[in-house]
Amino acid sequence: MKTRAAAANILHQVLNQGQSLSTLLPRYQTEVAAKDRALLQELCFGTLRWYSRLDAMTKPLLEKPLKGKYRVVHSLILVGIYQLLYTRIPAHAALAETVNACKILKAEPFKGMVNGVLRNVQRQQDELTAKVDALPQLRLAHPNWLFKRIQQAYPDQWQGILTANNEHPPMWIRVNQSLHSTEQYLALLQQEGLDATPDEQAHSALRLARPADVTTLPGFDQGHSSVQDAAAQMAAQLLDAQAGELVLDACAAPGGKTAHILERQPALAQLVAVDMDGERLKRVHQNLERIGLQATVLQGDAAQPADWWQGKAFDRILLDAPCSATGVIRRHPDIKWLRRPEDIAQLATLQAQILDALWQQLKPGGTLLYATCSILPDENSEQIKAFLHRTPDALHQALHASDTPEQPGWQLLPGAEQRDGFYYAKLSKLA
Repeated sequence: MKTRAAAANILHQVLNQGQSLSTLLPRYQTEVAAKDRALLQELCFGTLRWYSRLDAMTKPLLEKPLKGKYRVVHSLILVGIYQLLYTRIPAHAALAETVNACKILKAEPFKGMVNGVLRNVQRQQDELTAKVDALPQLRLAHPNWLFKRIQQAYPDQWQGILTANNEHPPMWIRVNQSLHSTEQYLALLQQEGLDATPDEQAHSALRLARPADVTTLPGFDQGHSSVQDAAAQMAAQLLDAQAGELVLDACAAPGGKTAHILERQPALAQLVAVDMDGERLKRVHQNLERIGLQATVLQGDAAQPADWWQGKAFDRILLDAPCSATGVIRRHPDIKWLRRPEDIAQLATLQAQILDALWQQLKPGGTLLYATCSILPDENSEQIKAFLHRTPDALHQALHASDTPEQPGWQLLPGAEQRDGFYYAKLSKLA
């Protein structure tokens, strides 16, 4: 399949059928030439990143909306405009390849219309851009509901957050501290001609100056390093599991945090990793096998621990709770358009259920670290505040100067220190 047609198909399924980009892209990448796979990824990520902006430019240039099976042509037009406005692809090549994709999409009668819209964008670019940029939610390409929520939660920081959401994320790697110090591994990278920078807070994190194929990372296949954002790496560090402890990693897939806990503390009595999704649990097994680590991996609902655990109470629990993922939009731009306002309340209810259930599995004197990759207070500080209010034996442990009983937890914002957005709250159970 040609690259523009593949991109249009993917976007159509994301925007009109609610499917996930991370599920669709790998499948379609097998259908295009190997040399075009990076381009396909760029077209999909970029068009979704700026979707509402591109869509607002398109609508006035169409005589009537495209519907039904021809809705895919609308997605193709968005791909074409993205190329014209955001890439270095020569305009003549972008136009020709996009128009020719109509044949592959079985929409040949629309070739003239696609060509006309794209040429009008070229001619009217300044005028169209000015109209779109007059509205900040279109200029920054976020749905209205999410724009308003972030603006309300972060009145002084919202523009920086939304701007960061549209940036290309850096590639962070996690050094396996049981094999190398961060400094030692940095020297190995430099020997391979790869520049990287340590993080001030995540002790195992190195940010590559440019993304690299994992096969070029020294010892990657032997588990010497893994790809993981610095903000996510704080989970194992803040959990701080100790030798001889029984530890639970709840909602563990795909297993990056599971592996990191074991790398930091190989002398655990046992680490149990549980997740509902059997397919994603395969990734946990793959990650552990590559690094050479052992864990008890179980499929089960974290809100129903009695169904999968009859052992002792845990010394430490990491709850990487299901969330809106609004802190990692720059890595998953489809989140902006797949999430709905009503999802947030539903997720908050589920998070509360899991928190209450797992608290019963924590031994007195034990520690629970609550984590999300969200930036919305409903899922984070408000969630923990409500939990502390209804749980008399829960004690709040401050992680940061901003982590107070009135505003519990540590909120990392997208783009700060080039990390993803994450939230952490540490709770201990009174003996």
